[in-house]
Amino acid sequence: MAFLAYRVEEDSSAEKPVYTTGWQSMEDSDLPDGDVVIEVHYSSLNYKDALSASGNKGVTRSYPHTPGIDAAGVVLSSSSEEFAAGEEVVLFGYDLGMNTAGGFGQHIRVPASWVLKKPDNLTMADAMAWGTAGFTAALSVQKLERAGIAPGKGPVVVTGATGGVGSVAVALLSKLGYEVIALSGKPEQAEFLTSLGASAIIGRDEVMALKGKAMAKPLYQAALDTTGGDLVSALIPQIMPEGAVSTCGMVAGIKVEASVFPFILRGVSLLGVDSVEIPREDKQSVLNKAAAEWALPGLNDLTTDLGRSELDATLKKILSGQGVGRYRLNLAQE
Repeated sequence: MAFLAYRVEEDSSAEKPVYTTGWQSMEDSDLPDGDVVIEVHYSSLNYKDALSASGNKGVTRSYPHTPGIDAAGVVLSSSSEEFAAGEEVVLFGYDLGMNTAGGFGQHIRVPASWVLKKPDNLTMADAMAWGTAGFTAALSVQKLERAGIAPGKGPVVVTGATGGVGSVAVALLSKLGYEVIALSGKPEQAEFLTSLGASAIIGRDEVMALKGKAMAKPLYQAALDTTGGDLVSALIPQIMPEGAVSTCGMVAGIKVEASVFPFILRGVSLLGVDSVEIPREDKQSVLNKAAAEWALPGLNDLTTDLGRSELDATLKKILSGQGVGRYRLNLAQE
């Protein structure tokens, strides 16, 4: 069966590879092996997708390739007893869109072990308003709460607050009753962050001024970091006793420098958050929460809907750090 896919192609004839993108017609026979063939209705845009589309070999090893680490759609056929034709399903993480043809194609074929049951009270469109970025935010909140972080114990600072993960984190923490401090390098987005539930907005310089200190005044119960690098280093000394820092991104760097003092004198925890290879039951659990007690009715308000013709420009926007909120791709819309 024919379908359209957003393909990234590599030209290695020059000294430096050149990557081109565009929508192409493909056949189901072009898809990799797998148990379940899915007609993708919606996908979402993430920083990792932008890296894959730009030829980043750390994300995607070989080209041509179809990015898209998220997908929500309808099962066309299945060799697994777990899923039946016509069933609505959701995918995020694992190898989808990295080295396996992803959700920027109208059809995908994947292992059954990657596929999640879509809750009845969550639409496919709503699932992709969350997407990997939103689910990573939810996993971060869940990890902080398991470490003892709770409303009423002090503010939680969210880094990269205007981005896909950060914006959902601000909205979710606010819904759950936390005092949320949004950290952003985009002062022009203050109104947007306040609308999500941030009680205050601070700039990067305000936090980075304390980088290099072994200990600083404890200002935050916790930090939900989406950027990595020096911001994590600067925030650890500012966490209250028995507080925690979760981190899930690396756009600002992959190295963290810290004294052991906050860990052994204040009992601070540093928590890594993975949304890719965690067990499927954990992914299903957070998807179910997104459809129930953690539902965000305003999530669509911070989600920009795109058709296929808008994908290329939006990925470039995200790669340059100019993305705001969430982006959802309608595969049926030109």
